[in-house]
Amino acid sequence: MTNSPLVISGQAFTGEDLALQSVEIVIERGIITAIEEIPKVPYTLICPAFFNAHTHLGDTIAMDCCPSGDLEEMVTPPNGLKHRMLAAASHQDLIRAMRSTIQGMHAGGTAGCADFREGGAAGVSALRKATGELSFRPVIFGRDGGEHVADGWGISSARDTPVTDAMAAEIHGAGKKIAIHAGEKDASDVDDALALDPDLLIHCTHATKKQLRICAERQIPIAVCPRSNWMMGVSSSARHPPLQLMKDLGCTVLLGTDNVMFVQPDMFSEMAFSSVVYRMDPDFLFRAAVKGSELTGASFFIQKGERANLFTIDQEKSSLQFSRNPLTSIVKRSSVSHISNNIFNW
Repeated sequence: MTNSPLVISGQAFTGEDLALQSVEIVIERGIITAIEEIPKVPYTLICPAFFNAHTHLGDTIAMDCCPSGDLEEMVTPPNGLKHRMLAAASHQDLIRAMRSTIQGMHAGGTAGCADFREGGAAGVSALRKATGELSFRPVIFGRDGGEHVADGWGISSARDTPVTDAMAAEIHGAGKKIAIHAGEKDASDVDDALALDPDLLIHCTHATKKQLRICAERQIPIAVCPRSNWMMGVSSSARHPPLQLMKDLGCTVLLGTDNVMFVQPDMFSEMAFSSVVYRMDPDFLFRAAVKGSELTGASFFIQKGERANLFTIDQEKSSLQFSRNPLTSIVKRSSVSHISNNIFNW
C-alpha cells in the first residue's frame, strides 16, 4: 500500500450496478477518496477486483491427479482421494502449492477468496503463510478444529458431518461465520444446512424453489461453482444450478470455482462458461464474481470510501478496443492476458 495519493483515470465500472463512467479515481492510503467524472479519459477499463467465493486451495497438491471418479470417492471426508493426498503432503509442500495458486489468482485480477481449509489449526496456519506478503485476502473456513482459529467453520455437508445447533451457536457466539455445502448432489441436505443459520451456502445445485426462496428471504448468500458441478457430474444442464431461478427469486449469488484439483481458480473462465451454458446477463455474472468480497466485511465494488481493490485493462493492447459493450466482452472473452495493472490494498 502506498502512502502518497494514486490517481488513475479511464472508464470504470462503478458501484454495485457496474455503471460505466469516464472518471478519475483518487486512492489515498489504499482507500478510494474520490471518483470524479471527467470528459476525456485514456482508453483504459477500470474493473473491481474479483473475489472467488469458494475454493479448496490445498487441493493444488492433487491437481489433475485423476480424470474420473464420483463426488464421494474424490472429495468427501474423511477418506476421499483429496483427503488422503493432503494427509500425505508435507507442511512445506502444502504451503508452496497454495502459494503458487494464490499467485496465479492474484495475477488474474482476484484479490481474495473464501477457502475451505482442511488440516485443523495447522492447515489454517499454512494458508496464512502461503498468502504471506501478497495483497490478497482469504476468508478462511477451517475444519477439524481449525474453525476456532479461522474466520469461520467450513462444513462438508450436513449428511457427511454431524452438526448440532449447539455447535453452530458456539461458532456464531465466537463471532465467526458458518459456510456449508448443500444441494450439490440433491436437495436432501439443504434443509438441515438452513437449520444451522449459515452465513454462506455452497452450491445449491439441486435446491428446490422453496429452499431458494428461504435463502432469498433470509439473505443467505449462495456460492455457485458451475464448472466444478459439470466436472463432478452433478450437473449436465442449465437447470443445475438454477441460476435464473435464483436471480428471479432475489437470491444473493456469488461465483466460486471449488476444488483446484479439478478446476483452475480463474474467474474469467468461470464467467465465460456460465455465460455460454446458463445464458445469464453479463452484469449478473460480473457482480457475482465480485460480491463475495463482502464476506471480508468490506467490498471490492468501486465506491468512494471503500478500500481500492481493482484492476485495469489497456484496451489498445488487445482486440477489446473494438468492443461495443465492454462489460459483455470482459465476461465472455477476456483473460488474465488483458490485465495491465492490479491495484490491491489490504
